Amino acid sequence: MPRFFPEPPHRHDTPAATAVVLVNLGTPEAPTAAALKRYLRQFLSDPRVVEIPRPLWWLILNGIILNIRPKKSAAKYAAVWLPEGSPLRVHTERQAKLLAGYLGQRGRHLQVSWAMRYGSPSIPKVLDRLKAGGATRILLVPMYPQYSASTTATVIDEACHWLSKTRNQPELRFIRNFHDNAGYLDALEHSVRKHWQGTGQLTADGRLIISFHGLPRRSLELGDPYYCECQKTGRLLAERLNLKAEQYQICFQSRFGKAEWLQPYTAPTLQTLAKEGVRRIDIICPGFTADCLETLEEIAQEGRADFLAAGGKEYHYIPALNEENPWLQALTDLVESHLGGWPSQAQTDQASLTATAGRAAKLGART
Repeated sequence: MPRFFPEPPHRHDTPAATAVVLVNLGTPEAPTAAALKRYLRQFLSDPRVVEIPRPLWWLILNGIILNIRPKKSAAKYAAVWLPEGSPLRVHTERQAKLLAGYLGQRGRHLQVSWAMRYGSPSIPKVLDRLKAGGATRILLVPMYPQYSASTTATVIDEACHWLSKTRNQPELRFIRNFHDNAGYLDALEHSVRKHWQGTGQLTADGRLIISFHGLPRRSLELGDPYYCECQKTGRLLAERLNLKAEQYQICFQSRFGKAEWLQPYTAPTLQTLAKEGVRRIDIICPGFTADCLETLEEIAQEGRADFLAAGGKEYHYIPALNEENPWLQALTDLVESHLGGWPSQAQTDQASLTATAGRAAKLGART
């Protein structure tokens, strides 16, 4: 097997191009057990996602999980599936298209694409396509505001593995995190205040729950910064909303398995608050820049059922940032700040034309 991927045809007069790739976690191709099995096999086989000794985990994954979980997960996906496809895929694709437009309005005419870490379109396939199209500078934007080894780092791993198999490598950059970025926090604040315009602000018997995806507690003990970055995002958002300590709570959802995960857990917290007399819950998930199964099914549907069954009276899920204008503006600012020094296609073309004109002028002077 060749050490390197075959190179696409190259023309020496092709101007260099700059590209941006938004990368999200991933999604199955369809809400079916077969599609879920393929997706979960890839996702749960990543050693950064599950840090259990490989031989033991292989037995658990292939002997138990992939024989039980796909059917259950498929039913949940079916409950939130959109006519255009998976919510995460739909929103990520829309964000990429809108980002290209926002950048274009600022004079940066770039190739903006999107990829999924697990599933399709894969990071290698998108990078292959961009490279074949002349991209020599590529900025990858993992759409995870809070860095974790099990999310952001896996994107970097996959891209660098592709680089290691590439003979003529493009220049790559990555955005590590943006958990305390002012524009991102502005967008979150706008989202909550927009929600309150329709429902009224929280009263003494209401709470804002700021729920993040969970991780095994062992990840924190081993040095992963995710927990700390979630805490900072939640605190800064609460400060912008002028909330007192008793008016909000930071929680962690999506626990899997029997090991201890980051606490407090979201579902038990909702039940406890209802039993303590809290009548209203507003809940937001700042770790997700696009709505997906974890927000639409687990939080918006299951969370509501948990709270109301325990005696709560009013439950509101605040949608993810999705295609909201403040978020797209913030994302554009974030991308621009990491493109520093990289020209857009228009700038590259103009430089090429200027150089060509200069060479022609010199040739004319000689004759």
